Amino acid sequence: MKLLTVDTIEEARQKIAGVTAHWKLPVEQLDVQKTVGRILGDDIISQEDIPGFRRSTVDGYAVISAETAGAGESMPVFLKLVGSVEMGQVAAFRLGSGECAYVPTGGMVPDGADAMVMIEHSEAFGGEIALYESAAFGSGVAQIGEDASKGALLLKRGTMIHSQQVGALAAAGITQVPVCAPLRLSIISSGDELVPPASRLKLGEMRDVNSFALEALAAESGYNIVSTQTLPDDEAQLEEAVRSAMQTSDVVAISGGSSQGAKDFTGQIFSRLAQPGVFTWGLAVKPGKPAILAYDKASDSLLVGLPGHPVSALIVFRALLSWLARRLGGEKEAFPIPAKIARNIAGAPGRTTYQPVALKPCGMGYLAEPVFGKAGMISTLTASDGYIVIDLNKEGLKEGEEVQVHLWN
Repeated sequence: MKLLTVDTIEEARQKIAGVTAHWKLPVEQLDVQKTVGRILGDDIISQEDIPGFRRSTVDGYAVISAETAGAGESMPVFLKLVGSVEMGQVAAFRLGSGECAYVPTGGMVPDGADAMVMIEHSEAFGGEIALYESAAFGSGVAQIGEDASKGALLLKRGTMIHSQQVGALAAAGITQVPVCAPLRLSIISSGDELVPPASRLKLGEMRDVNSFALEALAAESGYNIVSTQTLPDDEAQLEEAVRSAMQTSDVVAISGGSSQGAKDFTGQIFSRLAQPGVFTWGLAVKPGKPAILAYDKASDSLLVGLPGHPVSALIVFRALLSWLARRLGGEKEAFPIPAKIARNIAGAPGRTTYQPVALKPCGMGYLAEPVFGKAGMISTLTASDGYIVIDLNKEGLKEGEEVQVHLWN
């Protein structure tokens, strides 16, 4: 394989989008407790008003706001205490002029009252309550449907579900949630030198980083990992592994073997197994140039040859496969963190540079300190918080220039 022409990340994404344009993630129903980390498959519409009654947001006294005007420490307003509301019970009375009622936080505000005064600003005198603070109309009261009204959009398709979304779903009484079924992914890590992490290393051997790191990143990106295996640089074994994976996976990713060495077989294997075949033979990106993309119509599978170096493999996976999962699920891109670059840094004209950086607080913002490392050094990632992207048409960055930091997690 000769990497004479390469695609930019955007060009590669457009080609991936083209061959997967017909892909639609199926939607499955899950119990709300099992949806954390999943992508919402449909819009969620509230079927009821939340709250369904006027609810007190403070512990105190329900009042008619106009009757508390001018109340203060030196001139309290006295109101007759006519009752109290129990939690979870209906306020079965109406407040009249000159009256107040005790309502705990979350309790129902009785009809006639239009505000709450916190108990800290009151004092009991027999059957009367002295109020030392006035209340504005509506203060301390959550109105019917103020949190979410019936028929309103509660959560949008493509939302990543976290604890706050689970709370919102539970508040709306939704226990079965439509989520996107994940793409199926098989990972193959190739290299004669690779051994399992638990092995005692011999000279010349390396522990297999990619299969473990890529599996973790794939899980973070929302993939269902069908299989992960480590194989030697044997063309026949690798071809059979890819062929088998194509039958059970939407995406097959093989790390290593995508360059031009004597034992780099990925390009040849993809060319034989995929029809219409390979559509990208290298990326204009640093690190990560030796990457190969192919599509097979018969199995409807996307084949991805990732670089063998862990940093390059993870960056290309993020740029293409994490992007693909977000695109199909309708998930928004995470907001980057604005920062200023801590020192001059060179770009790579003609190639988009993904540069790991560590964030350091500086005044009201952050400094982005470049983290450098030779190819294959995983410490480049562990010592950094994220990465910046230097455009392929840019020669580099000057100290103090504003950058956008994309966090790893």
